[in-house]
Amino acid sequence: MLPLAFKCENKRILVLGAGDVAAQKIRVLRDAGAVIEVITKDVLVAIPEGVTVQNRAYQEGDLTGYHLVISAIGVPEINDLIVREARAAGIWLNVVDDPGRSDFYFTAVHREGDVMISVSSQGSAPAVAQVVREVVVAALPKGLALVAKEIRAERDALHEAGETSEGRAWKPRILELLDQYSEDLSTTGAP
Repeated sequence: MLPLAFKCENKRILVLGAGDVAAQKIRVLRDAGAVIEVITKDVLVAIPEGVTVQNRAYQEGDLTGYHLVISAIGVPEINDLIVREARAAGIWLNVVDDPGRSDFYFTAVHREGDVMISVSSQGSAPAVAQVVREVVVAALPKGLALVAKEIRAERDALHEAGETSEGRAWKPRILELLDQYSEDLSTTGAP
């Protein structure tokens, strides 16, 4: 496995099915800025505004034009067809609850501004990844989003001045900012 963070903004992503698990994936994809379309025979949960829904069964050819596809149908025979079509077209596919036929897995994610923590069990035990994420989040220092915003501004200033940000010792500056923001947040009572 290779953990990556994909830029999903304005990418067309298809979700097949509209149950609880599909809704969870839709929320994650929407938060990442994806253009989400759903094909489902039965809408079992509320679909967020801005998501296009085609109320019908999957048909061969439905995957054409999508960057990623999530199959949350749960019908093995239909998933067989979806897997075959995705493989033939070179489309990245996640078959919910079937890691062996998936090209990628959703991770347990925590976001704080531009900082993202992602934990994976490679699809084998999502509940374990979620618990590990909670433990890691509890141990994170306060002010990470503020620190990331400040470091980004400092990097941008270097680039605007024609300098590179590569090879710089950022760790001391990051630790300094973490101390500063942690102290500031403790005195103001902010989370």
